[in-house]
Amino acid sequence: MVDLTDRQPEETDLTVTRQVEAVLIDIEGTVTPISAVRDVLFPYARSRLRDYVAAHRSEPEVAEALAQARALEPEADPVASLQRWSDLDEKVTPLKTIQGLIWREGYAAGDLVAEFYQDAPECLAFWKREGLPLFVYSSGSEEAQRGIFGHTQEGDLTGLFGGFFDTRIGPKRDAASYTAIAGEIGLPTGLVLFLSDIEAELDAAAAAGFRTCQVVREEDGTMPSTRHPVAGNLHEVSRLFTLPQPA
Repeated sequence: MVDLTDRQPEETDLTVTRQVEAVLIDIEGTVTPISAVRDVLFPYARSRLRDYVAAHRSEPEVAEALAQARALEPEADPVASLQRWSDLDEKVTPLKTIQGLIWREGYAAGDLVAEFYQDAPECLAFWKREGLPLFVYSSGSEEAQRGIFGHTQEGDLTGLFGGFFDTRIGPKRDAASYTAIAGEIGLPTGLVLFLSDIEAELDAAAAAGFRTCQVVREEDGTMPSTRHPVAGNLHEVSRLFTLPQPA
């Protein structure tokens, strides 16, 4: 279970009701531009995939990813499967594992620097300082998530988060995944706010009892939901849900 010991004491004034006790965030299209992933990270990994696997196939994480790929497509060459899944942007764990490992090398080499929407680092850091626990849930592997938040223009932001969840806990459009995350966080689902740009993900979270908000970034062309609260940035999320916000 994730440690929440850094949370601030509850308000003693009984007239104050804190309706959100933790925030779970998506990455792509929510705090980073879709183009930063689609046009930079995906091509970077795709162009290096075959050579990376050849050089590292005996390492445990790569060997496990290849075994998972073979299990999913027994008749196919696992590298060919990985490349095809990459072309189709399939949310499958072995591909996400390999992408995360390749990106880790890219960040370490200085080839990659994560791009965030301007409001995101400021708001996330402020929420954390004010005692609001933060968590990440993305179809990208935990390795990829840590790479993105660890290599930003604002520095390493991984310390803002109490946990990182990926497809190993379940698909993002499956309500059971959110129930499992709430169990790991250690809070009732109704006290956790999930932020995403994808309506189907928000539907799944809401079905599990989460509070939800769609982050609609004009630059990404996100279509506003008719089933969930909508915010154009994290400052608006703060206002909608009475979360702490910078002056």
